[in-house]
Amino acid sequence: MAETILRGRLLTFLREPQMPEDDSAHLYIEDGALLIEGGLIKARGTFEHVQAEASSEAIIKDHRPHLLVPGLIDTHLHFPQVQVIASWGAQLLDWLENYTFPAEARYADPEHCATMAARFFDEIIANGTTTTVAYCSSHKSSADAYFAEAERRNMRVIGGKVLMDRNAPEGVRDTPQSGYDDSKALIATWHGKGRAHYAITPRFAITSTPAQMESAQALAAEHPDCYIQTHLDENHAEIEQTMALYPDAPDYLGIYEQYGLLRANALLGHCIHMQTREIDILIETDARPVFCPTSNLFLGSGLFDYEGLRARGATCAIATDIGGGTSYSMLRTLHEGYKALATRDDTKMHPLRAFYWATLGNALALGLEDRIGTLDVGSEADIVVLDSAATSAMALRMETCQSLSEELFILQIMSDDRSVAETYVAGVPMKK
Repeated sequence: MAETILRGRLLTFLREPQMPEDDSAHLYIEDGALLIEGGLIKARGTFEHVQAEASSEAIIKDHRPHLLVPGLIDTHLHFPQVQVIASWGAQLLDWLENYTFPAEARYADPEHCATMAARFFDEIIANGTTTTVAYCSSHKSSADAYFAEAERRNMRVIGGKVLMDRNAPEGVRDTPQSGYDDSKALIATWHGKGRAHYAITPRFAITSTPAQMESAQALAAEHPDCYIQTHLDENHAEIEQTMALYPDAPDYLGIYEQYGLLRANALLGHCIHMQTREIDILIETDARPVFCPTSNLFLGSGLFDYEGLRARGATCAIATDIGGGTSYSMLRTLHEGYKALATRDDTKMHPLRAFYWATLGNALALGLEDRIGTLDVGSEADIVVLDSAATSAMALRMETCQSLSEELFILQIMSDDRSVAETYVAGVPMKK
């Protein structure tokens, strides 16, 4: 397979920056390059160094003066909600009933699933995201379409059909047995195939009976290498209804604890209104809370305690939460995260930490840091090319930019898909 050299300004993280002045946590090369072969990064360094290691037939793609950073990672979104983004005027439970469930009912149709999967990944790639962790609908066809389209594009993805057997319309409910059977079939077909991973996906405790939670428990025990994803403590009304359905549970997290759904590869969306015991159990089990700032603000759910959870040792991820979230862009998500954290406790998310979080930080939360999230030699060649002067307003602001951190903050606050000059998936340019 032919070698390719990508030339530009390289930025990759070695670990989490501890303070704004922590320049030792990242590697930046002004005239850098990556040598790519077979979908992997074969060499990294200055352009002169990498060119010397490459064959004479290597193709050079010169992206100067743009930044080359690891592909962005989105750890929580809903594939079937692509047509309910920007639906007005409801909090979580009403939003699900009025918008989400009617939209998800259409995913019983495999043709609709395939069409939406293609459009979903078009948007994802346009925004520089190369790995997604997605909830599909309760229909097996939705998960098949999600994984098939990702396979066609050779993307590393995680996903699963939701388990949901109550408190939802008939067209989006499964049963404990059908949910188990469909999940087993999907795991057999997709988990570990190419760049795909399966996530056992009880939507949340409100929409799963104890019998279905038991089937999720069985799936989790039978497939310890599969991810688990669900929602936790997003909204006060949600918590109240959950506890009414599970009155013997000590708290919301205690339900998932009871059914053996907490472990290091469990992703818990939102985690806003957590009690002390829940935080203790979260830390003990090493489950991963996922911060979804745009949806938390859009739905009025509340503010994530990032600093509190981080101080306790939690490994936090960050995500768009399409379609409660309002943008496919992880850059826009970092923008909203900055504002949400500043509002909660005057925490200022420094741009170095923000870009770490959307790359290596999220990879660590997924346990995939040896494959994605960096520009390290041997990593998969998922790379996004960022243009810090993509719009006239950004170009005007960049005229006074004097440091890498300042440039990253401009990207964090002013970007959208126009800032993504190219997205490479396993070394192949994919942006249309």
